[in-house]
Amino acid sequence: DVTLRHSDAIRYNVNPGIKESRLDRRTFFTRGAGKAARAVTTHAEDQARKNAARWIRPPFAIEELDFLLACDRCAECIDACPHHVIFPLASKLGIKVYATPAMDLLNQGCHLCEDWPCVQACTKGALKHPVNEPDDKPENKEDNNPDKAPDKAPEQRKLPVLAMVSINEEACLPYSGPECGACDICPVQGAMAWAMQKPVINSQLCTGCALCREACIVEPKAITIKSINQ
Repeated sequence: DVTLRHSDAIRYNVNPGIKESRLDRRTFFTRGAGKAARAVTTHAEDQARKNAARWIRPPFAIEELDFLLACDRCAECIDACPHHVIFPLASKLGIKVYATPAMDLLNQGCHLCEDWPCVQACTKGALKHPVNEPDDKPENKEDNNPDKAPDKAPEQRKLPVLAMVSINEEACLPYSGPECGACDICPVQGAMAWAMQKPVINSQLCTGCALCREACIVEPKAITIKSINQ
């Protein structure tokens, strides 16, 4: 018969259990920390998005929380705007957003500049044009053939959605009788349609540039502008 010493029994029966218990505890805390981190991040994103409902960011701004982390308040995009639509947020709105850029679309419209000077001025990636994203599509040698006919028409210039736009029919002149047409200034084809000489906004095409609101001749304006985060 094999005789086990007391010390052997302790090593055999207890140590594996302790090791397994420690492993389970470590896994538990690791997973718990991961869930806690995700919960904190989700809360921060929701809070940032909620706060962002009070202002409108410049073209091609990234998600609000990422925007706040990336933007260094350099004011380069503000200075680059040729129409002076972008301004820094005031300190009374909180230190987290103080001096970050926003657009004054209630008083003037974004001209959707061809070369996006505000976006080009941003070196931190808070404003990021989609054409600057890496293309994962594999290169096709046929595409480099100058004699190859194009498969389709060139893709239309990508436009950002800046804000949500709606018409106050009670204030809009064509809805009450007299003709107007001031908001026909819309630069995006198809975004502003006309039905029975009354303006109708196509929300699928409208960028929220607010040039129609700037052109509106009534006071208060018949065009309403709201943040896309509302």
